[in-house]
Amino acid sequence: MSIVVTNLTKKYGTQLAVDHISFSLQKGEIVGFLGPNGAGKSTTMKMITGYLPPTDGTATVCGHDIQRESMAVRKKIGYLPESNPLYYDMYVREYLEFAAGIHQLGKQSQSRIADMIQLTGLTKEAHKKIGALSKGYKQRVGLAQAMLHDPEVLILDEPTSGLDPNQIIEIRELITTIGSQKTVLLSTHIMQEVQAMCSRVIIISNGKIAADDDINNLQYRQSKDQAILVSFESEVSMAMLKNIPHALSVTKMDNKQWRLVTHNVDSLRKELMKWALDNNLIIGSMQAETKSLESIFRELTQNQPEAKV
Repeated sequence: MSIVVTNLTKKYGTQLAVDHISFSLQKGEIVGFLGPNGAGKSTTMKMITGYLPPTDGTATVCGHDIQRESMAVRKKIGYLPESNPLYYDMYVREYLEFAAGIHQLGKQSQSRIADMIQLTGLTKEAHKKIGALSKGYKQRVGLAQAMLHDPEVLILDEPTSGLDPNQIIEIRELITTIGSQKTVLLSTHIMQEVQAMCSRVIIISNGKIAADDDINNLQYRQSKDQAILVSFESEVSMAMLKNIPHALSVTKMDNKQWRLVTHNVDSLRKELMKWALDNNLIIGSMQAETKSLESIFRELTQNQPEAKV
């Protein structure tokens, strides 16, 4: 595992900012780390990267303990904080040379800088001062810095915050490309970004893990009523559909689509296929109904009691 978090906890006085959370990430995963403001996302990321010491619990990055082997952990991590701290009076290439010196890249510095400038699309901006760049290009500089030492793990806190739609798409594509070879923990409030880049999400609320699952599984499991949306190439009647085993209720959605509520989606799907075959009907489409990620997020994070020591 690239990241293993075990009972990680952070207390500020009587406030439990992070409350004994546990999760793990494998290489090649891009995982969305979601939660409302103040939920504990940034605090968790800062503990994993070594910027904050945990009150209790631990975490390892590529097998290195965040407290006992903090320098080894930092060599494995590329970190882009939400604030994206940059030296605005430095030129892009100058800043990356400075970062390469911190990472002690030595003879590899110039080749890595050239590679990152090309990868992040900074070629035309490399001669400019960072303060003169648009926010989108500043984010690219932050990503270039985070990846300069070729880390195995990327921790990205709100990497698309404040960007325009075109910039968001560009940064999204960049992260997706990078993530195929690394482990990425990505914090964002933009649900479309999560669905575009991530296959899995971890939702945190008031310092506790509210959900940790594949996006498709989460959308399916969080539905209060399991249902199938099905359409047929020809007209069918409600009376006919009500007789299908495992169909608890039937609702007509439009001319050809129906919604069938059930306790068991898989069983109902099999019965529908058998029923259509017996009645010489062609199924146009059939899928399990899912909730939007946004609605699931709201259900899991609204009206949660504040965690106290």
